[in-house]
Amino acid sequence: MNSKGLIRTEFSGLKLFNRGKVRDVYETGPYLLIVASDRISAFDVIMPNPIPGKGEILTRMSVFWFNKMNDIIQNHMISTDPVDFPDKCGPYRDVLQGRSMLVKKARPLPVECVVRGYLSGSGWKDYVRDKTISGIRLPGGLKESSRLPEPIFTPSTKAPEGQHDAALSKREMEGIIGIDLTEKIVDISLSIYRKASKAAEDAGIIIADTKMEFGIYEDRLILIDELLTPDSSRFWPKDDYEEGRGQRSYDKQFLRDYLLSINWNQRPPAPDLPDDIIEKTRQKYEEALNRFVQ
Repeated sequence: MNSKGLIRTEFSGLKLFNRGKVRDVYETGPYLLIVASDRISAFDVIMPNPIPGKGEILTRMSVFWFNKMNDIIQNHMISTDPVDFPDKCGPYRDVLQGRSMLVKKARPLPVECVVRGYLSGSGWKDYVRDKTISGIRLPGGLKESSRLPEPIFTPSTKAPEGQHDAALSKREMEGIIGIDLTEKIVDISLSIYRKASKAAEDAGIIIADTKMEFGIYEDRLILIDELLTPDSSRFWPKDDYEEGRGQRSYDKQFLRDYLLSINWNQRPPAPDLPDDIIEKTRQKYEEALNRFVQ
């Protein structure tokens, strides 16, 4: 692990395809090379400080969950071993080790696919306003962190850096990608959430909500990007859960809470993070990994 953290990659000889909030993506012939940096974002803004080792944690967790969900849907993963990567990646094997993935070049769908099992974050704010989330009416009397009667699918737009994702209704999603594809994604997303939640409970963790991404590869729907990581999910310790309040977490909610406490306006530029916030965030990500991946 790089003790200072990897904030970005610059690989001469490899074509940069995209630099996202966390991942640097390179084009290598018919494939993509995804490199998970140690960047971290909050409120859709990239922080100036990396979280050392975060990229390795995200990669290991995604691999764990991709493999676990193979019976539900295939994913874009080809290999995580730099020895299997194209020859032009050879000079960068030390950097790539543990934090990279050679993947199929799928066409990403233009929606974020969120499943919620509990009321938290923006979902809780929406519920307080009008008892709905993404057009889904929920029963009255629920509290912050309440378990929902059934998990719900609440899609959103994919916003560029510095802008916030916007909630979509299922009907709006149908207008973007079609009715049949929407129905398929809803069914698959809920199946993944239910299977993951059962595995998580055995590890002493509640998955409050999680975000997935899908793409089309050779006319087939597959999972892409990452899956069930602390970046894309809210993980709560089961033994400390109590509805009616915010929860301790093994994800970046800790960082969000810190940023809210200093009254940052949630717009770039983001403030520098103190060393103790960086270290505690790293510890939470590592704890989630250790709970799931033995």
